[in-house]
Order: sequence, then structure tokens, then C-alpha cells
Amino acid sequence: MKLHNQFLRLYSHYGTSEDVQITLDELATTLNCTHRNASIVIGNMVEHEWIHWEPKRGRGRRSTLRFLIQPEEIAAQSMMKAISRQDLKHAIDQIRIHARSSMMQDRLQEWLLTYFGHHSEIRSNKQIDTLRLPIRERLHTLDPLYMNLLAESFVSSHVFDGLTRRANNSDDILPNIAHAWDVDSSRTQWTFYLRKEVLFHHGTLMTAHDVVYTFERLIETSQKTLYGFISKQIKSIRALNPTTVIIQLKEPNELFLSFLSTSRAAIVPRELDQLGEASFGTKPIGTGPFKVTEMNDSICVLEVFTHYFQGRAHLDRVEIVSVPWDIPSDKTDSEHTPDPLSPFHIIHNPSLAEGASWSQIHSEASVRKFVTCNTKKTGPLNDPVVRAHILSCLRGEESFLNYGDSLNHGHVSENKLPLQIATIPQYKQDADFIAERLAKFGYVCHVIPTSLEEFKGSIRLESDLIVFSLFRDQDEQLRLFDLYLTMSEHVEPHTRVDIDTLLHHVMREANSHIRAQRFAQIEARLIQEHQLHILYERPVQTAYLPSVRGVTFNSQGWVDLRHIWFPPLPDVT
Repeated sequence: MKLHNQFLRLYSHYGTSEDVQITLDELATTLNCTHRNASIVIGNMVEHEWIHWEPKRGRGRRSTLRFLIQPEEIAAQSMMKAISRQDLKHAIDQIRIHARSSMMQDRLQEWLLTYFGHHSEIRSNKQIDTLRLPIRERLHTLDPLYMNLLAESFVSSHVFDGLTRRANNSDDILPNIAHAWDVDSSRTQWTFYLRKEVLFHHGTLMTAHDVVYTFERLIETSQKTLYGFISKQIKSIRALNPTTVIIQLKEPNELFLSFLSTSRAAIVPRELDQLGEASFGTKPIGTGPFKVTEMNDSICVLEVFTHYFQGRAHLDRVEIVSVPWDIPSDKTDSEHTPDPLSPFHIIHNPSLAEGASWSQIHSEASVRKFVTCNTKKTGPLNDPVVRAHILSCLRGEESFLNYGDSLNHGHVSENKLPLQIATIPQYKQDADFIAERLAKFGYVCHVIPTSLEEFKGSIRLESDLIVFSLFRDQDEQLRLFDLYLTMSEHVEPHTRVDIDTLLHHVMREANSHIRAQRFAQIEARLIQEHQLHILYERPVQTAYLPSVRGVTFNSQGWVDLRHIWFPPLPDVT
């Protein structure tokens, strides 16, 4: 490993296809070592056939150095060794350095596929099943209060439980930690009856007091959270006894049960204050089927929680590793290339199933990318004609483009001021596409990618165009409500009034189909007023080999790791 890093350091200083004339003293300075150690390092690199070295003896005489191998190859070797011995931090650091190198990616892809997937070993006559999953995003926290990424929600859904849960194949709300519930005639007082003897991962019993603590934490936070509009509608919550909780809402909200089924409303232990919020994000304690045993910038390790109240998971261990580029499911079959929007792929170890063909499964979930116009900011987008022209440029509508061009130096041209496009780093590629497309029509665009926390703040209201996404799963109506509530902050006043009115109707409407119609009305209104343009929509996909059993999706479109299993090894009796 050290020799690999020393080569990369030399190459960064002297790398070229030409011979380099250099002294051993200069190499020692570059390598930050003694003259003697530099000689040993050079000898080892020659032995590995990484370099050609012609030493010249005598003061002032310069030796000849020639590099025989590309740095990407050395970095790939270094990373593979690091991953093999679980030194993932070093491996990921090297990947980030060379992430744009196609040579590096080609070299690593095939090897990484053998590292990830299913691995079994026999311990005390038992088969221990480990599943390794690659993920492009780095996990920052699993604390339900502070999560921002879909990937964090995926992991969190296996660590925590909510009072209710959604059925995997329908919109039905099912019992979870609460085995039953009642609601009064006003639809504002909800009574939940909790299961007995549900255990947290650290061994304590979950009671109504943990539920009260969880929701008081949501109510009192100043953090801008997903679905925060619902938690802020909770007027009070109290424990009637250890297994009964009463929640009083300020007004009826027919999305309330759906909210309770999300990872945002997952129950956390009331001892969290003593555990510390900072550490809870990476050392979370829930009641879910898996418990977190390790979490850092590179890896999150889940181990089965054998006392899970809904039954033990089949897997014994799950390792979720951050790899900052896509790993294809099948290099020889473009039809099975994973969708770049899908961060997880359940894959069996190809080395155990040579020649096996990949299967592909789609959940009902999809990701929709869109761009909205900020008409609250004083600028060119206050003019509906300019907005129409900009969105027509993105749609490629020839009739309107020709109309815009015919204005010459008139209405649209005069308003072609610089446009600022706000987004988050994950969607920068889409924002860059928009900027390049508009540049062809004379618009000067500046893309501003910010962290999700910053994106929630003032940067959106300071920008002209906003690029974001909608994850369309069984929680779509919750997500749409949150989305349109946020969008109403930067649309024209008369449109905001109409959106707020429709959202109020949505809250009071018990029929989900009618709620869907209300949301469709909002979308149509925004598109008609040239304030919203949908870029594209793609399904979430998972690629896997036939040896993987139990591949099902939960309500968020994630593969449910609790049900994944693999056939026993041949030598297991």
C-alpha cells in the first residue's frame, strides 16, 4: 500500500511519457525519506516493473526515470487491496481522486462486482450470510430528525419502526408498533394502542413515553424537516399508560396516518438526550430488524437484531459501502444497466454464478426531475412571456421558439439578463444541461449547486430557476403536499392563494383519488402559467441474479432487506 502511494506521489511530480532526468536526492525529497530509503523504494518499483531506472553515479550526474505504468492502474491496485482488508477510507479517498478517469472505472468495475453482493461463511456449523451493497451517496446521519437523503431513509427504514406502516403492494395502512388505533368523530384525536415488549436494540422496552418523546422532539425542532407541516399540526401528545398514546391534532389531516408510516416519524428512545444527538446519527438505536454496529464516511454495517418483534431477518449482516460512481449490473447487457437514479442494487456474487443472466425488477417508484421558476424574485421571470420562452427552449417547441426569435430585440431579448440556477450537487448534471440548452438561445446561466441544508434556505429565493426532484412512491401524496407547499413560497401571489386553498382541501379529503385530482390541478396550473417544467421521469430499478430470493419492495420502493435470502451452501448439512 505504501509503495503504491509513493508511486502516485512520484507520478504527480514527474509523470510524463518522456524520460525524466533526476537525482536520487531529488527523489528522496519528493518521497520525504532518506537517500537510502529512496534507493530501496526505487528498487522495489523496478522489481514490480512500474518504472525503468538507469542510475548514474557521481556528483551532479542525473539518473534516468521512465514510468512504465499508468497511475490509474496503481491506484486501482491500491484500492482493491484496501477494500479487501476493509480499509475503506483509503479506498474511497483514492476513488474520489481518480473518479473521472475512465481507465480507473473500467479497471475497478469488474473487480468491485466480485466484492459486492452475497457472501457466505460457515461458523460453528451455521451459514452466516453477508450482503454488500454499493451506494453512490455518503451517509451522513440515520437520525430521523436530520436525514436528508433517500439513501439515509432506506437504511433508516431497516433500523427504526413507526407506529404504522404501509402495505408493500397497496395503499393500506397497517399496524406496526401500534397494533390498533381509534379516531374520534372530529378526526383530530387519535388513540394508539402499542404492542407489548417491543425491544430497542440496546435492550430496553419501548413504551408510550418513547412515543411521546419522539413526537415532542419533532414538534419542538427548529430544523426544516420533510413533512414538517404535519408534525407542526400536533397540538398535544400524552401517554395514557405504558401502552396507550393519545395524539391531538389542531385540525383534521387525512395524511396523518401516512405520515406516521414514514421514516420521519420513526420511534426513537427517550434516552436519546443522554446518548447525545450528535452521536445518535451514526450510532442510532431503534426497534427495527437490523442494528447499526459501525458507521463512518465509507461504510455502514448492519447486523441482524434477533429479537425483532416481527421476526428475525434472513440475512445476518449487511455492509453498505459508499462508492462514488455507478457500478453496472451487467457490462455485456446494456438493457440491464442500472438506472443512474437508483442508488441500490441487490446483486449476487458473480464469481459463484458464472454465466448466469441478470434479472431486473422494477418497483412502482420512480424519480421525476423538474425545474421551477422563481417569480417572487424581481427579474426577467416576472414576465410570463419570458418564462414561456425559457421553458419552450427546454421543451424544444419550434413554433414558440420561432415566435421568440421573431421578436428580435423586442420583448424577450430585452429581458435576457443572467439567470441563476439553484440545485443540489446530485442534480448538477441536469442543471448544467439546462444552462447549456438556454445558452443556445442567448441566455447566460450560472449554476449554483449547494448542500441540501443550504438549499432549504434563502438560496432558492435568490435564484431564477430551481432544479429538484420528486420521488414518486406510495408516499407520493405526502411528498407532493410538501413540494407544493414549498413551491408556493416562490410563485406569484394569486397562484399561491389558489395552491394554499387546494392544499387545504387535500388535508380534509379522505378519498385518496380525489386528493390525487387536487394535486393534478396544482400541477396543471403551474405548467399553464409557465412556472413548472418536468424534465424527465425514470423508474427505480434493481438488478439481481436468480440465486437471490425474496426480492420485494417496501412502500418507498426500496428493496426490503428483511426478506432477502440465499440458498444454503452445498456443503451445509
